[in-house]
Amino acid sequence: MPSVRRFSVPSPVGVPREATLRATARATARATPARKPAGAAVGVVLAAGLVLGGCEYTYDDGRSSAASAAAEATAAPGPLFTRDPLTRDPVGQDELDGWVARTLPEAPQPAVHIGAGVLAAGEVRSDASPALETGTYALTLACRSQRRVNFTVRSDTLTLVDLGLRCGINRENVIYLSAPTPLTIMVEARTGANYAFRLRKL
Repeated sequence: MPSVRRFSVPSPVGVPREATLRATARATARATPARKPAGAAVGVVLAAGLVLGGCEYTYDDGRSSAASAAAEATAAPGPLFTRDPLTRDPVGQDELDGWVARTLPEAPQPAVHIGAGVLAAGEVRSDASPALETGTYALTLACRSQRRVNFTVRSDTLTLVDLGLRCGINRENVIYLSAPTPLTIMVEARTGANYAFRLRKL
């Protein structure tokens, strides 16, 4: 049969046995680190998770709610306006005078030469002014068509204006004549068009 042997550690000479046992117990207690129960650690972790899960974080960038609403309203795109293409369709001969009156309103200086007309597609028309005095003149050009209308203005020796005018936008050119001379105004349209011009001395 197995046997258990017991050994006794002799006490130092002159030291009581009880004091020796107490000293040995204290040394053993210091050498063995204290260990916390695992259950307590798990409970602490779960409690921390519940506390963090219940937290609510907010961020304030310094702007009021009214300012934010105004910014959102400003960012919304506005309505898109487009030009009605029907306003570029040429008018007939019976409506030409009314269109010229609306397109070329009265100016402070009287007109020395004026012209207007209705052009068919591909038509070229030429108009000659009387001999003009030396001086500075303002030439206003206008047209009504789905495509550009070409205006060419010449003196006896020079081309003063050579322009493909986008209809719906009037154009005014300043011309200086160093000698008395007549001007030739040529108008060309690729599609049906109305044209008008007015020459006045400044």
